[in-house]
Amino acid sequence: MEKVKTMKHDQKWITMTDDKQVNLHKWYQEGEQPKAIVQIAHGMTEHMDRYSDFAGFLVKNNVFVYGNDHRGHGKTGKRAGQLGFLAEKDGFERITDDLLAINEKIHHDYPNVPVFLLGHSMGSFLARRYIQKFPDTVTGVILSGTAGDPGVLGQIGIWLAKWEMKKYGIHSPSAFLNELIFGQYNKRIKKKRTDFDWLTRDKRIVQSYIQDPLCGFICTTSFYYELLSGLKLIHNPEEMGKTPKDLPMFIFSGAEDPVGNYGKGVQKVIQQYEDIGMTVEWKIFPEARHEMLNELNRHEVYEMIIEWINRHASVKKN
Repeated sequence: MEKVKTMKHDQKWITMTDDKQVNLHKWYQEGEQPKAIVQIAHGMTEHMDRYSDFAGFLVKNNVFVYGNDHRGHGKTGKRAGQLGFLAEKDGFERITDDLLAINEKIHHDYPNVPVFLLGHSMGSFLARRYIQKFPDTVTGVILSGTAGDPGVLGQIGIWLAKWEMKKYGIHSPSAFLNELIFGQYNKRIKKKRTDFDWLTRDKRIVQSYIQDPLCGFICTTSFYYELLSGLKLIHNPEEMGKTPKDLPMFIFSGAEDPVGNYGKGVQKVIQQYEDIGMTVEWKIFPEARHEMLNELNRHEVYEMIIEWINRHASVKKN
């Protein structure tokens, strides 16, 4: 009788170039050679353990998964002593560079296997910055729940974050900026149950998120400054132009996702990439909200992702 293969989930601490430690997750089948690897950049105020179901699906399809808890998040933030704080300065660039360190480890562990970078929400912003800086290290990029350029509103947010940093310090949690950014995210939801209904229509997932002490926390003044500054940076035309035109890209979102302005912001992002000569595959799912990997139709999303990976895994970038 053939032995049933079981997925393994390892965690270890990886030291970054500035000696900070991040918690790294790996989902795989021991003794197997994967056809591809997905490196995940998770979203704001969450952590990698929330991706276990998706990782299990990928591993069953012979795609291994790596992903780290970002600075200020999950076990990384817990060990550092503060959730919602990235760094003394250049936090957005530092967590982008952390992704490179993880990517280098992946290529060391599996030197001849294509690597796809999947970024969700804030992780999609990091992924977009990553492919501006280090495009030759990945075979393709997948963006979930991304957002367009906030423009003037984003600049106002940067000014307010600067003011709060000066008044309260860079380590101080900012309920004001949290409300400013997320306060209206439930506005289109009828029969609202919780403050986090905008994440997904799956009530079980929302409840789990609320009960998780490593999710939904209030971030610091400097975090919001770094996030909004990073969002401005990735939309800079000069920086956008650094993304290779031949890099495969897949973007998906929910039509009821407030982060992507209910599809409008996502369409602007797609248009920006097409304007620089890229070919973008994309899908906006009707009625779905922010976390497509946790939505009611998540298995439809899983299948779309694996089909896309299978098509592009045979072409590995040098």
